Amino acid sequence: MKNDRRLRRLVDGDTIWLWSVRQKLDRNRYENCRLTLSLWREGSRSRLSIVFRPGPDRVISNTYFEAGTVVALPERDELNLYEPKTIHRLLQIAAAREELPMGPGTREIDGWHLFEALMAAQNAEA
Repeated sequence: MKNDRRLRRLVDGDTIWLWSVRQKLDRNRYENCRLTLSLWREGSRSRLSIVFRPGPDRVISNTYFEAGTVVALPERDELNLYEPKTIHRLLQIAAAREELPMGPGTREIDGWHLFEALMAAQNAEA
């Protein structure tokens, strides 16, 4: 099991981002579980929280998959939120959609629409 409390660093041009992945499990009700990717610009008081919740054809890791994995069915497209390349691509998509926080505080967004955009971009490249 990975240590989900560890802060990681990601360099994007001149900006340094800190990020972490946290998983909230409800062993009795899977639909109450969530996987959250949090990103902060170094030295900033604003945070972007990208939240993945299970739903129809949407699966988050809950001991069956590798920690930090989100899967879209039926295609079985998957991302692992512990991979820096994945984080960088999600960050780029959020920035292009102007979803980065502008002031102090936390901006929470649904991760599945970023997931879909990332998968569409990967399929277009192939």
